[in-house]
Amino acid sequence: MSALLQQLRRELPDDCLVTDPDVLRSYAHDMAGFCQAGEPAVVVLPRTVEQVQHVLRTATALRVPVVPQGARTGLSGGANAGDGCIVLSLLRMDRILEIDPVERIAVVEPGVVNARLSRAAGEHGLFYPPDPSSWEECTIGGNIGTGSGGLCCVKYGVTAEYVLGLEVVLADGRLMSTGRRTAKGVAGYDLTRLFVGSEGSLGVVVRATLALRPEPPQQLVLAAEFGSTAAACEAVCRIMERGHAPSLLELMDRTTLHAVNNMARMGLPESTEALLLAGFDTADPGRDLAAVGELCRAAGATEVVPAEDAAESELLLSARRLALTALEKVAGGTLIDDVCVPRGRLAALLEGAAAIGEKHGLTVGTCAHAGDGNTHPVVCFDPGDEDQARRARESFDAVMGLGLELGGTITGEHGVGVLKKEWLARELGPVGLEMQRGIKQVFDPHNLLNPGKLF
Repeated sequence: MSALLQQLRRELPDDCLVTDPDVLRSYAHDMAGFCQAGEPAVVVLPRTVEQVQHVLRTATALRVPVVPQGARTGLSGGANAGDGCIVLSLLRMDRILEIDPVERIAVVEPGVVNARLSRAAGEHGLFYPPDPSSWEECTIGGNIGTGSGGLCCVKYGVTAEYVLGLEVVLADGRLMSTGRRTAKGVAGYDLTRLFVGSEGSLGVVVRATLALRPEPPQQLVLAAEFGSTAAACEAVCRIMERGHAPSLLELMDRTTLHAVNNMARMGLPESTEALLLAGFDTADPGRDLAAVGELCRAAGATEVVPAEDAAESELLLSARRLALTALEKVAGGTLIDDVCVPRGRLAALLEGAAAIGEKHGLTVGTCAHAGDGNTHPVVCFDPGDEDQARRARESFDAVMGLGLELGGTITGEHGVGVLKKEWLARELGPVGLEMQRGIKQVFDPHNLLNPGKLF
């Protein structure tokens, strides 16, 4: 410990280093449950690329593990510390270095908060589409690390589709550039995409060049009530089959609606089994909502209510954004699944998740980015009750198993981290896992970067 601190202090100011035990514990984990976390030796909060390089060189010389962190809003334990590690928090590297309206790009440091970038782009008539539910807190570096998504990804895509280039500090402290600033570019292997979703296990992102899009017209949202989740999922399939391009297509089941009403008193329709939210940011959103409303009725919607203005639309969306927080209040703790399936299997996943909850005697509420097939079945349980905690973990695993059976994946946007390591191995298979470990070995031969995550 003394040798580590002595070496770090050679090129780092004292205010970059945190050693107070109480503060160290606050950096030990992200927002995921059931994920082991250790006690870091030190937290480093660099402000420059050179300082990050010094940390990595020191770590390699002394063979000390490094855990890169953003805002720690993750839900898979991907930012959890290990005993004796260096926690490398990128929060102070939070500059928006450039917004270029001609090239439609932004160049940012990893600690920039998602919502702040979105607002800055808006000043130029542009926007950055990926919008995770934690967008007011989560950072671009964390979004890149987990390959995060959000509500509008059904139309605009996920983080990976907006990362054009990166500057990355490798495990030995070397600085590498990947990708491009141009609209096109296919020179060599796509190392940029390799880093997106790598959860800090291959290198530390210190700068990102991101694609921006022209700011779309104001979005309008429709709410459709259904007597079954199967009918709501049928509506989703009809909407996508007919070629519509909603800016969002979100679903909340009855359990989720009850939870949001109990927490926020929003007056959502508790008699319905599923609520589907469809949004359009087209030149004539009213026309698109009317067409989608007819498809919802044909699929069995009992009520279709289009918002009249942006304020009503935002009210509906705020209910969806509150879903995970509201479900946490049901029993005091949650395990949030992140299973993505083909859209045609969406109903089977939702019905299966509900049946799994019943089998284990627990409440399971599901909200979903339905247009993507990305579901979040949330297992509600009392963390202080050992039996409930055991059943919660069994339920969580059963949902992931169901997702794979339905041709899906164990994570659509939250990442693997610690929580889903065993399931990643099942999804990839032995050959796929061997290849991934081989890539890790090339970039991090001493296994110092976020060890114990992914596999």
